[in-house]
Amino acid sequence: MIEKHIVLEDIDPVVFYGVNNVNIQMVKALYPKLRIVARGNVIHVMGDELEMCALEENIAKLQRHCLKYNSLSEEDLLHIVRGERVSREGTEGVVVYSVTGKPISARSGNQQKLVRAYQENDMIFATGPAGSGKTYMSIALAVRSLKNKEIRKIILSRPAVEAGEKLGFLPGDMRDKIDPYLQPLYDALEDMIPAQKLREMMEQNVVQIAPLAFMRGRTLNDAVVILDEAQNTTSAQIKMFLTRMGTNTKMVITGDCSQVDLPRGVRSGLAEALDILSGVNGIGFVEMSRKDIVRHRLVSRIVDAYDKHKSQTEEKI
Repeated sequence: MIEKHIVLEDIDPVVFYGVNNVNIQMVKALYPKLRIVARGNVIHVMGDELEMCALEENIAKLQRHCLKYNSLSEEDLLHIVRGERVSREGTEGVVVYSVTGKPISARSGNQQKLVRAYQENDMIFATGPAGSGKTYMSIALAVRSLKNKEIRKIILSRPAVEAGEKLGFLPGDMRDKIDPYLQPLYDALEDMIPAQKLREMMEQNVVQIAPLAFMRGRTLNDAVVILDEAQNTTSAQIKMFLTRMGTNTKMVITGDCSQVDLPRGVRSGLAEALDILSGVNGIGFVEMSRKDIVRHRLVSRIVDAYDKHKSQTEEKI
């Protein structure tokens, strides 16, 4: 009789054990010659050596399944333990799976262009209207790279520029003041990484979310770095950001040049960068349109109405 400790890595133990520990109870039933006790992310096993070897091999397979799909059903568990292939319909083109096991994939032609640009370039500019999936797809691609161990960390950044409100009037310390600006990034991550695992990743700086000002002086290696709302950067800020790029790093810069919140008379750093860097080898450019908007159908109508109003106002002038 031997004893071993099996550590669950890179996955949420809650997902692995199942609701009310149904999965771990099934594992116990499938291996009657073993005494199995699960605490936190460690599974304590005692018993027959041959059966323990089989258990270790299958737990490794179950972990890979959890890491890929963010879910583990009783049916999938049985298929994997029996050595049967787990088949899923509609997996073609899936970038990553959400925390509920839902596939996340490109939902429009330009989103698919973004996926291709990410594969072919080290730096990508993705521009377009609100709701076109620029940020969400970029984060999905970054999470996939992290899960595939192509990189060691994800760094998400935004310029802390007020859209009609003053930063100084918000309550709390600097972190409390900055968090509201970064909430859309948190929301996307929480869709793709289980909550407990995301907290661990943030504590270990595997996932970093920071305002643009905190990037100065850094060299960013082995990472996917995403700059969101880049239309609100100045020329100096976006140049500073782009030159942080280190080895084995991809950068994705997203923004909407029609929603600039900079002071009047200050040119958007994103608009300038698009002009300056056009044609540079290794940089991909993807421009989204209203047809790519995947939020509520009213969002597309709202964007259309504002564009129409803007063009009418300009004609009067």
